[in-house]
Amino acid sequence: MSMQDHRGDLLDRLTDGIAGLTDSEHWRRHLDCQSVFHQYSFGNVVLIATQRSDASRVAGFRRWKKVGRSVRKGEKAIWIVAPMARRKGEADDDESLVRGFRYVPVFDISQTEGEDLPVVCHRLCGEDPSASFSRLTRVARSVGYSVETGPLPAATNGDCSFSLRRIRVEARNAPAQQVKTLAHEVAHALLHEGQRDRALAELEAESTAYVVCQTLGLDTGAYSFGYVAIWAGGGEPAIARIRSSCTSIQRAASFILAALDGKEHDGESHAA
Repeated sequence: MSMQDHRGDLLDRLTDGIAGLTDSEHWRRHLDCQSVFHQYSFGNVVLIATQRSDASRVAGFRRWKKVGRSVRKGEKAIWIVAPMARRKGEADDDESLVRGFRYVPVFDISQTEGEDLPVVCHRLCGEDPSASFSRLTRVARSVGYSVETGPLPAATNGDCSFSLRRIRVEARNAPAQQVKTLAHEVAHALLHEGQRDRALAELEAESTAYVVCQTLGLDTGAYSFGYVAIWAGGGEPAIARIRSSCTSIQRAASFILAALDGKEHDGESHAA
């Protein structure tokens, strides 16, 4: 089997894994749970971070109740800003117009107790016996990116700054997770400068990381299946999007794997 066929087979395994996950009751519970949580504005994200820098999942008292959790007594609220809509008869017939703002209390998941929330992305455990992290660091540097490790905010595993030409990786994760994260961020560096479609970028970066890590002998399915499904929607839509991005994914994976082997990449010197 050629290397291209091998990588195509790995993408088939990725799509099979996503199909299996998103056809499960666990996935449906995950979607039900996600529908309860708000997506907060940039301003509220800043407010949350200034009051509780380690916050990872935030909701109000009643919303926590809806997912089977309750706020522990004595916990200090995180205060965010919420709009107040006009009621009928208040100078305008449009109910949706905002008449002001008010502070409302929310709480991080670490301040609650009760039922476990459904998890579809399981952080990887295990070591890095083949020193893949160091080798991937050299790949990143070869395309002009520095790599830093250290504690990152909330549930962030890593990030890639195009303007700073810098990749960061959460140092508190297991070595196997750090390898997967670095492969993901290198894929961003190669493919996504100027890309505005976040969902597509995350799908391509995680799919690239899956192919690279599987080739290195690191099975990332426990994390990658759920991650791609969250961004791509799961089921046939996700599979269709992976197939439409197959060329970009394979080019990025080929570039990274050739660089890991110390070989010149066939054709272009950059995967983007």
